[in-house]
Amino acid sequence: MSLDTTTLLAILAMAVVTYITRIAGLFVADRLVLTGRAKAAFDAIPPAVLVSVIAPTALTTGWPEAIAAAITAVAAFRLPLLGTVAVGVACVVVLRNLI
Repeated sequence: MSLDTTTLLAILAMAVVTYITRIAGLFVADRLVLTGRAKAAFDAIPPAVLVSVIAPTALTTGWPEAIAAAITAVAAFRLPLLGTVAVGVACVVVLRNLI
């Protein structure tokens, strides 16, 4: 197997740009003063990301996963991210054993 230099450079460039984008978010987010609707939008990002990760699993697997995904989506609006993940995992384990 051989690796073309252009391909390797393209992969490395994409990795660097991705890393810079993630790190820039940390620096920029600290400087923003958010109030009102903007603060509400930023607070809604973690649950939205979690639901977007869970949705494909909920739609392509059985009933236990779909029910657990719905419970997790509701929990995401009330609990912190770690608590939401714990609720989701617990629901899947319990529902898989019951159904």
